[in-house]
Amino acid sequence: MTNTVMLVLIAICTITSLIAVFYAFLVNKNINNVNKTLTYQYNLLVKIQNVLKNRFSVNETTDKAEIIYQDLLQDLIPIMATMDIMPRTTSEHPLWRALGGIMDEYAKNPFVLEKLRRAIKLDPNIAHNVTHYLNRANSFLQYMSTTDTDGILSATFTDGLLGKSLTFFAQAQTLASTDK
Repeated sequence: MTNTVMLVLIAICTITSLIAVFYAFLVNKNINNVNKTLTYQYNLLVKIQNVLKNRFSVNETTDKAEIIYQDLLQDLIPIMATMDIMPRTTSEHPLWRALGGIMDEYAKNPFVLEKLRRAIKLDPNIAHNVTHYLNRANSFLQYMSTTDTDGILSATFTDGLLGKSLTFFAQAQTLASTDK
């Protein structure tokens, strides 16, 4: 009878031990699932944080760009009036309409470069506006190249109307300064 009681006690301990091992296995599996879930959520939060930083950066860049656009436009208005050039009649931003009008007129009539050269040479206000425009536009392109991580946006500005107008104005300014 003592053997039977011992055997029953050993069986109960073995069954209890197996249940404890099985329970520990289930708890370990659940802990691993929780760990995977938390890791996934952490990575997701990091991605969300990066997206929010990028959006904040884009919004900040857009706000700064609008201020710069207005500043550049203020330099272009007297230049366009002196050269008797009208902006494009499109739904673009006024800066792009003004630059488009200048570049369209230059494409139709290369004498526009000579008009600008004369205006720079004869009118100190126009010379100041051209210099300020060149400096401000160059600094804007520098800013874009440092903040634009993939380079697409800064290349768009450099290859677009802003870059072409910089070349045009720099050429006119150089011609005005070399022609004494």
